[in-house]
Amino acid sequence: MIAATQPVWPQRGNPRVEYNGQTIDQMISSYMEANHIPGMTLSIVQAPYVPRVVGYGVADVEKGLLASPKTLWNLGQITEAYTAVAIMQLVEADEINIDDPVSMHISGLPAAWQPIKLRQMLGHISGLPDYTAQPSFDFTRDYKPDELLALVKDIPLAFPPGESVTKSNTDFYLLGMVVEKASAINYEAFVTRNQIERLGLRNSTFASSLSGVKREDVKEPDFAHKGFLSEPTLIDPTEMATGYRLEDGRIIPLKPSGMGSPYGSVLASAEDVSLWDIGLAGEILVRSKTNRDLIYHSIQLNDGTVVPANAGWRFPGHKGLMDIAGNVPGFSTYLSRFTAKSELVCVTLCANRGGLDLTGLARMIAGAFNAKLGPPADPKVMTLLESAYPVKTTTDRLESFLKSKGVTIMARVDHAAGAKKAGLDLRPTETLIFGNPAVGTHLMFSNQSISLDLPLRVAAWQDVDGVVWLGYHDPSYLAEQYGVNDKTGTVLTLKHALSAASHYATVPY
Repeated sequence: MIAATQPVWPQRGNPRVEYNGQTIDQMISSYMEANHIPGMTLSIVQAPYVPRVVGYGVADVEKGLLASPKTLWNLGQITEAYTAVAIMQLVEADEINIDDPVSMHISGLPAAWQPIKLRQMLGHISGLPDYTAQPSFDFTRDYKPDELLALVKDIPLAFPPGESVTKSNTDFYLLGMVVEKASAINYEAFVTRNQIERLGLRNSTFASSLSGVKREDVKEPDFAHKGFLSEPTLIDPTEMATGYRLEDGRIIPLKPSGMGSPYGSVLASAEDVSLWDIGLAGEILVRSKTNRDLIYHSIQLNDGTVVPANAGWRFPGHKGLMDIAGNVPGFSTYLSRFTAKSELVCVTLCANRGGLDLTGLARMIAGAFNAKLGPPADPKVMTLLESAYPVKTTTDRLESFLKSKGVTIMARVDHAAGAKKAGLDLRPTETLIFGNPAVGTHLMFSNQSISLDLPLRVAAWQDVDGVVWLGYHDPSYLAEQYGVNDKTGTVLTLKHALSAASHYATVPY
């Protein structure tokens, strides 16, 4: 009788963590294989617990280092969230005001930059040119502040401050300089003292301090670890992951990024990111809720337009959801936080391959812990992204992006308007149909029946909870369904194009 009874597990503590019939291990394994990822670490928060931290694959292919809970990853732009916390800590110490012009703290800036407020840089609404977008910028080089700012000081602002939003790494580089000037100590020392040490994080550091992390220098021919046999500190070691890029189907190791000094990326384990994430929930890092709200809520442009983002964070339509992504050569990282009291699930993913969009995978993983958090359709059939914008705005942004790339728009279908003419009430739903015959025709050379799904189409709709979704059939799925033999790389080209277009359509940056 007992054996035949199926237990009813509560949402929290449910040992059967799977979504759409797939375990988390299966989801990640499939994603890593499809995207040629050497290694990845996942960490889950169900505050105040971190119930799952697990590594997959290898952190260093050449040395055979396993991805583990202690592996260090370059967090890239997730570091913006650490810098934003540092800014608010200085606000609370009355050392700065969030509406100070940047010139109050940094001298010698171009005249057009001087009135820009710290608040505008936090929200990426400053118009400052991005130093990483300049042809001469080298990620592997260590720059001095004057050298780095010289790359962009003569470039006009993209727009008057506060009139639009565009992600610029220059914003947070300058904010790092403000932290250093206002605190009178090194930026990294300030973040280390007031965040890393305050939370007791053991696997968070900066590139400039990496030499202080005790690691074993494994050597050929077998690269076997031996130090742990005699030295306890080398048991379950902390090791830095190597970044990789994909070239002609091969994984190529990259030189370490030089942005370790003076305001570079945080290097951290996925578990430490989760512990830091829990620290954001209350007053440990930023005491005042009012001050926390200044960086964890949408910003407004000069004309009153609300931008669903701030301080590197993005705010999709799902109530309480906020996420932030890092992407630098060799590394992709992602943190999503479902902060509603009935949910409280946070997903951290770190991978040693650049250029990845981890939002869809993270959403499925969240769905394994709480089905309400998963995407609304089978991810094997449809690629899905939650939009931070209404349906019309999402489709407008998608159409604008595609036109800017020379893609032909064949049709835009407003299903809700059609339903209204028929006397029916449908939530906002639109489909955009578009294509480029010079690209898609190659798929029809293999199997003309794929023309049923060409030109491509992307749908945007609002669900019953008011959340807006954007979805499309992955070109790989279509090629598999129609048995297309893709000899020209068309499928990969379409995948990258759709990913870039849908990203632009759904998030501010």
